[in-house]
Amino acid sequence: MDWLSLKNEAARMLIEKDALHIYAALLIQVVAAKLSRRSLGHALPWLWVLALELINELLDLRRGMEPVVRPWQVVSGVHDIINTLLLPSVLLLLVRYAGELFRWGPLDSPVEPGPNV
Repeated sequence: MDWLSLKNEAARMLIEKDALHIYAALLIQVVAAKLSRRSLGHALPWLWVLALELINELLDLRRGMEPVVRPWQVVSGVHDIINTLLLPSVLLLLVRYAGELFRWGPLDSPVEPGPNV
């Protein structure tokens, strides 16, 4: 079974492809942050998502049924890239610039930002 068939089968059995992209992106971002010991506000976990998504889209283009790249394939690839990176980008920006939203503590007392954000 090749890469495209595997993705199509996973999408058919579980969830839509768009949702699969989103869930995979968030999982990759969190795992990359954990393995690299970086905050979700650091660019490195986001860059892992970007790199793996670009590899995924290149595999999609290479494994497609068309002998040459068609405009619809490019549009579909751009859609997938935007869809995949949207939530990881929002998470990166929120943790980096509004980190207090992710801190535990009493709701009525301000929380001082820590050095790791």
